[in-house]
Amino acid sequence: MTDRTPRSSAPRRSWWGWGTEDRALSDGECAALGALVPGAAGTPLPVPGIGALDLPGARVAPPASLAPLMSDAPRDRASHTYGKAYRDVVRALHGDLAAAPDQVAFPRTEQDVVDVLDWAAGADVAVVPYGAGSSVVGGVEYRGDRRGGVVSLDLSALDRVLDIDTTSRAARIQAGALGPDLEAQLRPHGLTLRHFPQSFEFSTLGGWLATRAGGHYATLLTHIDDLTQSLRVVTPAGVDESLRVPGSGAGPSPDRLFLGSEGTLGVITEAWMRLQDRPRHRASASVVFEDFTVAAEAVRVIAQSGLHPANCRLLDPGEAALAGVAGGGRSVLVLGVESAHLPVAARLAELAGLARDHGGRPAEGPQGEDRPAAAASADSASSDAAAAAWRSAFLRMPYLRDGLARMSVISETFETACTWDRFPALYEAVHRDLGAVVRRVTGAPGMINCRFTHVYPDGPAPYFTVIAPARRGSEVAMWDEIKAEAMRILGEHGGTVTHHHAVGRDHRPGYDAQRPEPFALALRAAKDALDPAGILNPGVLVDAARR
Repeated sequence: MTDRTPRSSAPRRSWWGWGTEDRALSDGECAALGALVPGAAGTPLPVPGIGALDLPGARVAPPASLAPLMSDAPRDRASHTYGKAYRDVVRALHGDLAAAPDQVAFPRTEQDVVDVLDWAAGADVAVVPYGAGSSVVGGVEYRGDRRGGVVSLDLSALDRVLDIDTTSRAARIQAGALGPDLEAQLRPHGLTLRHFPQSFEFSTLGGWLATRAGGHYATLLTHIDDLTQSLRVVTPAGVDESLRVPGSGAGPSPDRLFLGSEGTLGVITEAWMRLQDRPRHRASASVVFEDFTVAAEAVRVIAQSGLHPANCRLLDPGEAALAGVAGGGRSVLVLGVESAHLPVAARLAELAGLARDHGGRPAEGPQGEDRPAAAASADSASSDAAAAAWRSAFLRMPYLRDGLARMSVISETFETACTWDRFPALYEAVHRDLGAVVRRVTGAPGMINCRFTHVYPDGPAPYFTVIAPARRGSEVAMWDEIKAEAMRILGEHGGTVTHHHAVGRDHRPGYDAQRPEPFALALRAAKDALDPAGILNPGVLVDAARR
């Protein structure tokens, strides 16, 4: 069939790696990057062409009524096989596409979604909801439970802001809207959703809701949950639409059932989302610490101060050096504040003062000043030199990760959240115990870095990066062994298996160990009631009863 991937004037999305094809590293850039990692391969893995892929034959064909929505074109099937985790990128580079869906569905309306689910339930076909494919936890990959076929349900055509209530500051938005498209439709009204995950360019509202995504901002409204007013969800048992109100005490929240459900209970088709006025004032500063333990304590004081910085990113010495914002074993705290209504320079001064009172000193170079938002990017509170350098590295990192993957270098992350009293022991254990695992698995000391992505009065959300050489052809197995130990260490030290990357299939062991068994019983019952045939995203969150 015809390739039905949506067309636009924008650069073409990479089928195998992060982002767009034009921003991927060249062979020469990959080799230069690999040369910085002792033990890396000498030459980059080639990127397979679509025509050279050995895709399995499609096992199922849609009925005539659904054929106009479906595609089995090689590029569509290949690009919908995996998400964008390290292990996904490596398998794609090695041409391992055994998990490719048989068909990719591109519904144009909610009724199309209903029709696809109705057909799939009767035909014993698994359906994997797909927003923009940026999952890094195996959330959009089918790992077979012997279904008659698999359909990837791509919601990208449902991409409109349908209604805006400027009085209540809310909007009804379709689930397939990408971050930039969503914001572009809100901008003329002077409003913003103000949710900017690292995957902002390449993720959708529905994906954020289904995974309980965390945004760029470090305090207050950190998760998409906080911005959700009501949901509309298509399930095999019917359409669920919650009441749109600012708050309710009427029993357990219907929205909470589907927020974070990762496509296993239903398909989110639209939502009413709480909006905010676009910021008019921004300012930022960076503070350097000689000791990371002291820096973490300073961040705890800031998180408990009630000053609510928009940005509060603490980079440990390895992360600061990797981002090019500090060296010499120093840590860097990036602070940012913003407001739609009031100047923020005084609040930034208070925050910087707290950091200085607890052992920090201002970073060298220009510091950000309170200024109109027109002088700043729409999705960042960063303006001083160190903050700008960190943000540039932050947005470029997924492309560098892909370049290292081509050089057979493990370059992957895991994240968590814990209470402040448990953080020092968790941080030490990751470096000591996981460091030993990295050395044993790879034969090299590797590198383990950490930064705080979000901070709360009761604890931080540490985000760890692991970089180490791997044996070509064994990259996935080596990373899986390291990741399993990382989950174990987090669990032993009171950390959650994930703070904002979701569960997917990769985190299932840690999630099964973390959740209370009575809740697991309730979740299984909800799965069986809403999805009686067990077709929705099998293997994610909970196993369905086969009927």
